Amino acid sequence: MKFWDASAVAALLLDEPARGPLLDLLDEDPVMLAWWGTPVECVSAIARREREGALALTDVATVLEHLDGLARAWQEILPGDAVRSTARRLLRVHPLRAADSLQLAAAIVAAEHDPASLPFVCLDERLSDAASREGFRTVRT
Repeated sequence: MKFWDASAVAALLLDEPARGPLLDLLDEDPVMLAWWGTPVECVSAIARREREGALALTDVATVLEHLDGLARAWQEILPGDAVRSTARRLLRVHPLRAADSLQLAAAIVAAEHDPASLPFVCLDERLSDAASREGFRTVRT
């Protein structure tokens, strides 16, 4: 079981260099944990690629269906007081954006405040660095 940040989930869906290694990682261990807001962050990445012309309109529906399939299969960390208070602390300690602090807080809550017990899959360098400083073993491809 691993916690998957939105950057890694989005890379599973889109034509990115890390896609192959991430698919292999998922094949090795198909149990995914993800933050409640991950689908929204992934749709943001998909829409950005569409606006930039890197993803054809005809492909968007397929990618969104794949996202929905992943979301149905993963275990979701829901918003709550523990996630919010942890995210607030993280923002004071690390140079994170709000959404990234929520991702990392969700992982900390999922790990029951023992980050060493849960691998953290992430392609965002700043978030990976913060996760490592919090004690997670980060998985970068």
